[in-house]
Amino acid sequence: MPTLGVISDTHGLLRAEAIALLQGVDHIIHAGDIGNPDIIKRLETVAPVSAIRGNIDVDSWAATYPETLRTRLFDLGIFVIHDRKDLAFSPGKTDIDLVISGHSHRASIEMGDGVLYLNPGSTGPRRFRLPITLAKVQITNGQLMPVIHEIV
Repeated sequence: MPTLGVISDTHGLLRAEAIALLQGVDHIIHAGDIGNPDIIKRLETVAPVSAIRGNIDVDSWAATYPETLRTRLFDLGIFVIHDRKDLAFSPGKTDIDLVISGHSHRASIEMGDGVLYLNPGSTGPRRFRLPITLAKVQITNGQLMPVIHEIV
């Protein structure tokens, strides 16, 4: 049963605890605000990575990452956007099963119109009093089982 690791808003900080939690995943998705190209290189030592750029990713290295990503992994339609508020279409009317976003630094799991909306929160520098989090999604027989993991 394949597992996705989902991370966002690292802002140039990739904690050792995040790398440890991601061990064993089959693919990692980074939902933007990477902050430093070395973050992706380090994640690639764990599993293949798909990443988008976020609003802080403005240096020349970030131009290699798209603003959004529509892909298929493990027979699932996945759409990645940094800020869910910028979503300009209804994923429930498409073949998308999972929408991944970041930006808010608030982890959340929601279902709507047959689509799972997942924000893994942030593993970067602490913002306000929000927890440091990432997500994993196990895929079993086409069913998505997301879990938010808090880094203490």
